[in-house]
Amino acid sequence: MIHFGIPYKSIIKGDAKSYSIGAASILAKVTRDRIMREWDKVYPEYGFAGHKGYGTAKHIEAIKKYGLTPIHRKTFCKNFVISK
Repeated sequence: MIHFGIPYKSIIKGDAKSYSIGAASILAKVTRDRIMREWDKVYPEYGFAGHKGYGTAKHIEAIKKYGLTPIHRKTFCKNFVISK
């Protein structure tokens, strides 16, 4: 396959089959968790430090109570809440 003129191959469960994909996956998660802890300081009512932005019941309840922030992915959130 080609995307933006660059050939690539999708590898199902690649993080378990390739050290480089696995390492990249770990780095991405650690970085994302660190970023979410920083956003928790800006929006403490959402509890980002605890759930890292995953759609837990607590997170969804906070969105329903306080509305969406600029960092929420509205295309995902539209599945369970109407933005304020």
